[in-house]
Amino acid sequence: MAIVAARNEADSIAATLAALRDSLPGITLWVADDASGDGTAEAAMAAGARVVSRGRPHGKGANVTAAAEAALSEDPDPGVVLLCDADLGASAATLVRLVEAVEAGECDLAVAAFSRRVGGGFGVALGFARWAIRRLCGAAPAAPISGQRAMRPEVLREALPFADGFGMEIGITVDAVRAGYRIHEYELDLEHRATGRSVSGFAHRAAQLRDFARAYLSRRRG
Repeated sequence: MAIVAARNEADSIAATLAALRDSLPGITLWVADDASGDGTAEAAMAAGARVVSRGRPHGKGANVTAAAEAALSEDPDPGVVLLCDADLGASAATLVRLVEAVEAGECDLAVAAFSRRVGGGFGVALGFARWAIRRLCGAAPAAPISGQRAMRPEVLREALPFADGFGMEIGITVDAVRAGYRIHEYELDLEHRATGRSVSGFAHRAAQLRDFARAYLSRRRG
């Protein structure tokens, strides 16, 4: 089972889904569409995916939570569950390594680290994410906010509901480590639509930092 997080990714969603289907034959594809306005949901359905979409944006964490709960209600024992972002395009095929790692028992949660850095700002949000995870559970991941993750169903259920917004991945890591699950990172040759040092890019990272702080506070209380 794969759950693909998407918001306004009509240009890339079909290629991402095709890569997943070709590299993981027989996989069930779900798309968590966060009220896209560019036809993402329609493109995903045309590509054969099941789509969970609501009338207004709820943020990444809430929307992927809704899709994961819908998927688990249809298939309570899905085997390995893959989470990824919709903007990977053909490079999504490399995520098979994560699925194979969990299937082989190398870990319970496999996380992809990008082998090549594309875009990005000054590292403030990323640095905070690393600090928050280390403070909350002692782990020191290289890719703390990677959205590309494969996991056993037990790990998925432990992390649900996901932390709100962009804090989702911080919450998954903290919840998994606290529950005693094994995490390993794998460097993969992935591509995505990166945000650079532009007004929109800095606004995106400000929203990330806000959500990271909220995830930290919610897990600290927990």
